[in-house]
Amino acid sequence: MIDENRILETFLEYVQIDSETLNEHNMAERLLLDLRELELETWTDDAGAKIGSNARNVYARLAGDPALEPRLFSAHMDTVKPGNSIKPFVSDGVITSGGDTILAADDKSGICGIVEALRTIIKEGIPHPTIETLFSISEEGGLNGAKNADYRTLSAKKAFVLDSGGNVGTIITSAPGQTKIFATVTGKSAHAGGAPETGISAIQAAASGIAAMKLLRIDDETTANIGTFKSEFATNIVPATAVIVAEARSRSEEKLERQTAHMIECLEAACRRYGATLECKTETSYLGYSHRQDSQIVKEATRACESLGLEPLYRASGGGSDANVMNHNGLTALVLGTGMEKGHTTSESITVKNLIDTARLCLALMTGN
Repeated sequence: MIDENRILETFLEYVQIDSETLNEHNMAERLLLDLRELELETWTDDAGAKIGSNARNVYARLAGDPALEPRLFSAHMDTVKPGNSIKPFVSDGVITSGGDTILAADDKSGICGIVEALRTIIKEGIPHPTIETLFSISEEGGLNGAKNADYRTLSAKKAFVLDSGGNVGTIITSAPGQTKIFATVTGKSAHAGGAPETGISAIQAAASGIAAMKLLRIDDETTANIGTFKSEFATNIVPATAVIVAEARSRSEEKLERQTAHMIECLEAACRRYGATLECKTETSYLGYSHRQDSQIVKEATRACESLGLEPLYRASGGGSDANVMNHNGLTALVLGTGMEKGHTTSESITVKNLIDTARLCLALMTGN
């Protein structure tokens, strides 16, 4: 049985370990300590050196029945800002921060669920297949830990990623791909008071292009957003350059390509109109994925939820996770909810019940019970 007091204590300890993106060292060391205390095989990789983090992805393996299919459980160690000096509070079954930081339920609730399930299996001697874990760095802002993970060291081909909002029982069947657009509009400087007609305003051209774009919610599968618009000149100078960083997301690859092309075409047309030039490049941040509700991995998650009296809730996500990367690196990966609410804000919270249910669900999936 899950030790409810132990998982709460572990969660409260974990969230107080600073681990903002690229500064996950202390969290990684604590996880290695806890996993080694369970006498698991542990190892790391060189992902941190590749992306500028002071930590590495942390892996572990609990050998099990070789006749059963191995499975991987994953969550990420890093947090968004402000994620340092977190002070958690528990009141009426709800865990929050003091209001000046995030809580880090995203994604330390997932980590705790996995670790507590492993502790329970080992303590009670519950039969199980080989269980592997991947605790990644730098998920926030680009899934960079997962992109640089060494999947060759894993035997599992099926993965459960504990990293979503929604009460435990939430099953994410699909998630979008994301393309980023990096654009520089170049105009021509001139004195804004003396001879403005001889200049070409990069801001004017860029703003015109953006104004023509379809942005934010495009349809039920597709979104688009301008994240950066930067041009810093004195008011008496016609601005010569403007820099734009934008993104498009969609669960449809065709729609993602179409939306990306539309945004670039709007900038191109505006530059032609104003006589500016455009330098533009795109970058695929991650690819989307989709699992049918009758697929093996979704049915397995459904059975585990129902065995615990949890109602399965199937939904599509608007954001990416490490599962996006795993699904294109030889794994079939499914994201599961842990009950985190208002993630990436100082109002983030999670109920003690969802924290416990996350561990119960991990245990059911690890043991088939």
